[in-house]
Amino acid sequence: MHGEYKVPGGKLVVIDLEVGGGHLKDVRLSGDFFLEPDEALERIAAALEGMPADASVASYADAVERSLEGASMIGFDPRSVGFAVTRALGRSTSWHDHAFELVDVGPLHPAEQMALDEVIAAQVARGTRPPSLRVWEWASNAVIIGSFQSLSNEVDPEAAARHDATVVRRMSGGGAMFVEPGNTITYSLYVPASLVEGMSFAESYAFLDAWVLRALRGLGVDASYVPLNDIATPHGKIGGAAQKRLAGGAVLHHVTMSYDMDAAKMLDILRIGREKLSDKGTTSAAKRVDPIKSQTGLPRDEVVRAMVDHFADSYGLTRVALDEETREAMEALARSKYESEEWTARVP
Repeated sequence: MHGEYKVPGGKLVVIDLEVGGGHLKDVRLSGDFFLEPDEALERIAAALEGMPADASVASYADAVERSLEGASMIGFDPRSVGFAVTRALGRSTSWHDHAFELVDVGPLHPAEQMALDEVIAAQVARGTRPPSLRVWEWASNAVIIGSFQSLSNEVDPEAAARHDATVVRRMSGGGAMFVEPGNTITYSLYVPASLVEGMSFAESYAFLDAWVLRALRGLGVDASYVPLNDIATPHGKIGGAAQKRLAGGAVLHHVTMSYDMDAAKMLDILRIGREKLSDKGTTSAAKRVDPIKSQTGLPRDEVVRAMVDHFADSYGLTRVALDEETREAMEALARSKYESEEWTARVP
């Protein structure tokens, strides 16, 4: 049984093993990581030998940790070994275990965007749609607040109306954002829970964002992941991620990045408190946003194309049009939930 795990920003960890009587045996660890001293490789494998095949990632990681005795792991860590073990056992999956689709939708209004995320995520959870990627296009201005945010604390309704921005609440947590067509790059990933099996929320954010960081770096943007959910450059924050795990076994992971943000409008609409700004180490909300446009000089469409091409080159991607059944489900959910005051103001 063979499993591989690529540490985000780190090295490849490979586990080969057999299972007998419900326990691990003949465990072999390899990879392009660095490890000192050499004999620590055998100690790690020995620590995993005989462990239950149904143990958790944390249990495997604890066993590895106890075996180290001062050894240095460079480019990987005990949890990455645990992830490789669960992949070898078939309990978790890798990117290459799935055939991804790019769902081509076209511009949507705010409530439709929120509804489509929920509909596609539910389809992936049920197994009626393969894991998918969607790049959002906007038909109108929007203010999107997180699932648990207070509507009155976050949004100035008069300013939102003045800028013709529809206020909607998404199904995932996180913070508020202001969007005009063409000023952001937002994508959603809809993946089975097996892809992030055993990962904490923090680990899964870094794991699911790794491909877009590589794509941005390929465009000359010095992008990095900042826990818990930010994408940043040395010049400032450029984006943030949010995530929702569905009971049916799927993960919705979406990211919004600033392309050509109108900071003045954003500040007019969003009631961003001083405490939140001080936590980011800045005194001005405008300084928190460093648009991709200024760092690449490329049109938005070219940036999006480069991102999609990188995903396709890395994991494979088949473009599909939004089918009529899904569109009808989106429109119905938009009307019944995401356009309703009951949902939008559920946290007043």
